[in-house]
Amino acid sequence: MYYEITCLLITVIWIIVGTSNLKLNPILVISIGCLILGLSLDLNFLNTSSEIFNGFLFTSKKIGLLILFGVIIGICLEKSGATKIISVGIIKKFSSLPIVYIINLIGFVVSIPVFCDAAFIILSSLNKKISELTNNSKKSITVALSTGLFAPHVLVPPTPGPLAAAASLDLKNIFLLFICGGILAFVIALIGGFYSQKFIHKTRAITKENLKVLVTEYNENKTFSFSEASSPIWAPIILMSINPFLPREINIITSPTCALFIGAIISIYLSIKYINFKKLLIISLKQSLPIIGITGMGGALGQIIKNIDAVSWFNNIDDFTSLGIIIPFLIAASIKTAQGSSTVAMITSASIIYPMLSVFGLENELGKTLAILSIGVGSMTVSHANDSYFWIVSQFSGMNISTTYKTHTIATLIQGISGILILLIAYKVILFMR
Repeated sequence: MYYEITCLLITVIWIIVGTSNLKLNPILVISIGCLILGLSLDLNFLNTSSEIFNGFLFTSKKIGLLILFGVIIGICLEKSGATKIISVGIIKKFSSLPIVYIINLIGFVVSIPVFCDAAFIILSSLNKKISELTNNSKKSITVALSTGLFAPHVLVPPTPGPLAAAASLDLKNIFLLFICGGILAFVIALIGGFYSQKFIHKTRAITKENLKVLVTEYNENKTFSFSEASSPIWAPIILMSINPFLPREINIITSPTCALFIGAIISIYLSIKYINFKKLLIISLKQSLPIIGITGMGGALGQIIKNIDAVSWFNNIDDFTSLGIIIPFLIAASIKTAQGSSTVAMITSASIIYPMLSVFGLENELGKTLAILSIGVGSMTVSHANDSYFWIVSQFSGMNISTTYKTHTIATLIQGISGILILLIAYKVILFMR
């Protein structure tokens, strides 16, 4: 048994070294890792290849369309200018709040359909304008945005990380993950905003005069309303939420795949004037196929790991159930800190954890959801120099590396620790109520 666990640890180390130090393609790195692990476990080459193929196919088929439709929604919102319309709409509705909380909320909403690194680039000009108009600290506003964007990126579908982890853990109720992940992401995003306000630099609310200047500048070429701009986000949410109330014959339209497909159709309609459909499809495939490939290889790794009898090993450790929610966090945080990519950290961690769910008392749908959220908060702990998002925050905000470490990196550490503490409390309550 110790030999098998050692083989697994060597595979994880290879994934970390291959993606961070050697800068190899994650799909190639995980593929080699699968082969190394399979052959080390005395599976012959044919059986190892078969396990890899089956795991890859099962996971890709389950999650591929969700990722593609999510990417399409994000690109369309970006190209049509809907993200800025949503941002200005939120500023108008919550203008009485300190500006960091408004920026934090903008990040939370925009990051649900748009990748956090792309969203930060899109919103960086708005951030700069707000800082100049209100004479507020740029550092504080920057960290409010970066933390607001980061939380949904690792916790809320349809972003690839949570979807990939859901596929690896065979979670069927994606809407449950969306609701629980959304609540947790909102709370730890606010914690990031609170940290920006209280410990970096206190900011003031935006004045009516500055608000008018901002709205005039960013809504100059406005072609649709706030509700229209945000419809690709709220339409799928509404569809998934009414699933329990519809007859079985027609509730297929409320499945996550169909709901996101409808959201993608709405977003294409909004952006048709701004981007050619063929070009949109090419960009979407370019962005989604590598993610689907990495996700599929994560499923393949999970298939190989099933050959390790981890359950009997963990059963020999007393009271392991009480630590069940912490282990996924520690694995994800270790991989994230070592190699930088939150998505790779989530996929690898989920593949490792899957065979152990029953030992941790997380084998039902709610348990799997908690495990995914634990992996999610682990995969944001911490964002530093080996993370591309760290450099985007640094370069597009104008902060030097030292300042980015002292603000953004510390903020992600606080968010991650806060997230696992919240999950631990929720987990203990659930165990108590059983």
